[in-house]
Amino acid sequence: MNSFGTNWTFTSFGESHGLAIGGVLDGVPSGLHIDFDMIRSELDRRAGRPISNHQSSIINNIGVSSRAKNEPDKVEWLSGVMDGVTLGTPIAFIIYNNDAKPEDYEYLKHTYRVGHADKAYEQKYGIRDWRGGGRASARETAARVVAGCIAKQQLSSRGITIQASLIQVGAETDPTRFAETIATYQREGDSIGGIVECRVTGLPVGVGDPIFDKLQAHLAFAVMSINACKGFEYGTGFAGVTKPGSAINHISGGIAGGISDGTDITFRCVFKPTPSTPKAGVKGRHDACVATRAVPVVEAMTAIALADLLA
Repeated sequence: MNSFGTNWTFTSFGESHGLAIGGVLDGVPSGLHIDFDMIRSELDRRAGRPISNHQSSIINNIGVSSRAKNEPDKVEWLSGVMDGVTLGTPIAFIIYNNDAKPEDYEYLKHTYRVGHADKAYEQKYGIRDWRGGGRASARETAARVVAGCIAKQQLSSRGITIQASLIQVGAETDPTRFAETIATYQREGDSIGGIVECRVTGLPVGVGDPIFDKLQAHLAFAVMSINACKGFEYGTGFAGVTKPGSAINHISGGIAGGISDGTDITFRCVFKPTPSTPKAGVKGRHDACVATRAVPVVEAMTAIALADLLA
């Protein structure tokens, strides 16, 4: 499935080493003034390029693939926007792949990478795009960031903000040591995972419905669709199992009975280390810690999910 949402929908298209990637948004109201500078800044965050006033700047360019650094990620708007203002019609945009190098992956035509979707795709569809994973590549998340920026701008007009940050790299929880930790694994030709925490502020009471339409289920569904995401928790999460109820019964994580309670929503998601590493004998252009660049993608998918629920 390449579309997300029911009332506020985002459809993604394109392959990692194809001509382009992009998206179509439907349900965005008319009259929204798009902040193109914000979109540029968020795409730079996802690519690992230096951004001021962001925690991610601590680890910019550390362990980031050359592909991410070299792609300009220039967005071309095809429809739905005039003079920077949304028309209320479907918004289509495209991002051309300027640094695609499918020849780097020709060796994968007749083999599968361990820990990737290569074999599963071919078993399901009878064919696969061996050029860097095709649709399964994290390159696709650039389109999510563009869509998420529009969702965030729409939510901001209602006083809702979304802020994510990297809170753990491997076993390290001190942000000042994240860059050193990632660099160590990169020097060894290896990779490491991380945990991203996200906080939603200003969400009104009553978002989400019992029993099968709970808010946390929507958020988990959105975030777990991101490449390499292997776990989701909110509120006390898994750590709560080690504490007595009397010690944590006041911690809701912003959600009670699947419905927003008006307080800040806090959740965390874990990203695995990329299995494609020189140490594993895999050629290509890969990140030493994919979690660093997942931060704006988590924000984007959170915004898209909330925009849909509030539409």
